[in-house]
Amino acid sequence: MLAERAYRVLEEAFGDVLALGKTADALPLPFPVHDDGSELRAPVVGVAAGLRLAPTELCVFLPTDMPWVTPGLLGTLARAAAGLDAAVPQTGPLPGAYRRSVLPVLERRIEAGELALRDALGELRTRDVELDERLLRNVNTPADLPTSRAQG
Repeated sequence: MLAERAYRVLEEAFGDVLALGKTADALPLPFPVHDDGSELRAPVVGVAAGLRLAPTELCVFLPTDMPWVTPGLLGTLARAAAGLDAAVPQTGPLPGAYRRSVLPVLERRIEAGELALRDALGELRTRDVELDERLLRNVNTPADLPTSRAQG
């Protein structure tokens, strides 16, 4: 399952992982899912929830639909965020490393109904990191995932 793979990659990269989502979805996962506290379904909501819940100043976020992302790629993003609010790949806001200091900006944008995480980057001190775009592909349907990778 994609969620399990994402969890393992984050765990390998950083040790501690917080999985965020909608507990009402009751997904059968082998790890706890923390509710993001919102009815909205938007990446910015998950990033804000993660920043509120995490015990660390810097958090790295990985969507479950990016099965080719590696622990090394996530580590690169974390290191690139040094001295900045966020570090993201050239392709967009996720995966990404975000500091807790961005939480007021994200919360204000959510409250205003401005849910595009990409647009929030314009208000942050952000580094775009050139990463291998093959690793950043996302999966929208089972056909997007080669059968050799389907099992995780």
